[in-house]
Amino acid sequence: MAKGEHEGSADGEDVAPGDGRDETATERFDRNREELLQELRVVQTGVQILAGFLLTLPFQARFTVLEPHHRVVYLVAFGNRCAQGGMVSLALSLLAVLYLIVEVLLGTSAAVTALVAGAAVFLALWVVLPIRMGRAAGRAGSPPPSQSSS
Repeated sequence: MAKGEHEGSADGEDVAPGDGRDETATERFDRNREELLQELRVVQTGVQILAGFLLTLPFQARFTVLEPHHRVVYLVAFGNRCAQGGMVSLALSLLAVLYLIVEVLLGTSAAVTALVAGAAVFLALWVVLPIRMGRAAGRAGSPPPSQSSS
């Protein structure tokens, strides 16, 4: 390995002489970061398309006539646990941003109040409400799947 090939090279000096690129450590970092962001954009679009497709399946007429093991495969493909983990990450990110904004604008006590209120809203809408709706549906008995002839 040539001297300066790692992070210790000074800015303005070619990071890896002879590799066909004339770039400093900062330029290489910027290039790698941009490539990573581009890859993430592609992945994000793919995930959005896949999620959109999977969200439409239960509303199709033939979904009700699927075998039980096909429904299990569908649920696994939808990644329920992954979706829940993503929602938790999203909630934490939004709460952190909420806290920072309110803390800068109004102070720490208002930020803590906003954080607690925001957390309560997320818990109510994303945890308590779905659990209560699931229990209510279980007590009422799930309606039998409609058998359509289409």
